[in-house]
Amino acid sequence: MIAETVCSAVSAAGLGIAVVTAYRRRFLAAARLAAYSLVPVGLVMTGVVGWLADTALSPTAWAGFGVLGAAWLLFAGTRAVERRRAGTGAGDNTAGRDAVAPAAPAPSLGGTAARPAAAPRATSSRGTDPAEDFSDIEAILKKHGI
Repeated sequence: MIAETVCSAVSAAGLGIAVVTAYRRRFLAAARLAAYSLVPVGLVMTGVVGWLADTALSPTAWAGFGVLGAAWLLFAGTRAVERRRAGTGAGDNTAGRDAVAPAAPAPSLGGTAARPAAAPRATSSRGTDPAEDFSDIEAILKKHGI
């Protein structure tokens, strides 16, 4: 009963603010405020507020939340133990060991391997090196005094 009254008062206040906003010729903001103001009344009319009030004050509902929390703790605990066992290789769990990719060979740090030849640089359509083809850009910058 109190929740419905509070929701109605909040909606009425929001609609009043929307009217003042519309009076100031801010119609888009006024329409948005009116939409937000009607949400609490809509929740009361659909019964959501009553359901939430009954749930919040019900010892059975809180016991149900406790049971759900205990189930989650059991699930998380069993997953942690399962991961720990798979990491140590204990038991006959060979799937955990086979799922790991084989180690890559270490790179050679010595200079014995021949270096690959440097690839030739691409040339522009004019046949010049693209790194040297800035003459057009330089001319535009000089034209603008940069």
